[in-house]
Amino acid sequence: MPQNCEEDAPVYAYEPGDEKRPTLNNIIPENPNQPYDMKEVIEQVTDAGSFLEVHKNYAENIVVGFARIAGRSIGIVANQPASLAGVLDIESSKKGARFVRFCDAFNIPLLVLVDVPGFLPGTDQEWHGIITNGAKLLYALSEATVPKVTVITRKAYGGAYDVMNSKHIGADLNYAWPTAEIAVMGAKGAAEIIFKKEIAEAADKDAKWKEKEMEYTEKFANPYGAAARGYIDEVILPDVTREKLIRAYKMLENKVEVRPKRKHGNIPL
Repeated sequence: MPQNCEEDAPVYAYEPGDEKRPTLNNIIPENPNQPYDMKEVIEQVTDAGSFLEVHKNYAENIVVGFARIAGRSIGIVANQPASLAGVLDIESSKKGARFVRFCDAFNIPLLVLVDVPGFLPGTDQEWHGIITNGAKLLYALSEATVPKVTVITRKAYGGAYDVMNSKHIGADLNYAWPTAEIAVMGAKGAAEIIFKKEIAEAADKDAKWKEKEMEYTEKFANPYGAAARGYIDEVILPDVTREKLIRAYKMLENKVEVRPKRKHGNIPL
């Protein structure tokens, strides 16, 4: 932690070594509905023993905390597929937004790890203001001027993809693993909506549904379409993630963001 908002986040001496992490290549399950622990990804990409989680027992579907990468202090915001499938809800949005604001206030660079199937649906979330509270995380990441790097490990669907430090809201560098699924929604639900008429007219509805689901997966549930449009800077193998992050933060260490003169924005309260 820096002593005050005028200082930069501290950088400690670090001896470079083999930065590849081959265990990351096998961390994503073959079944897209099977959970895994995002904290294992965090431990692999950060300096050994440096991760300090905060608000551990609150809104466990998002993980926030401090860590170091090659001696550089960073703040981490990560979806947690092992809890509520990693969805964003009211509590996790507030937790993430508060942490992002704190890091930005003290010049601590941000790393966002994304595996999010969307916002939690339901009338309870609607009645209690999921739109307003979800917008807090969107606002916090949009307004943050510290270096911001994103890695999409698996799902990045709909508005939740946009909120989790996408290129659209000002991220500096966005990486994706080959397992990333960047789309409006999951293939199963999308096929049911987009190809509803064709499925209804088919003799074997289940077979037609599976066919269209596979078609949607091949066309959209991958990172290459987003990369072709410039929304992803690079599709990387999981084992080189740490190498890429070390270079990214080194490149962004002197980042300066010039914005229009104003007193302050109007945060969604």
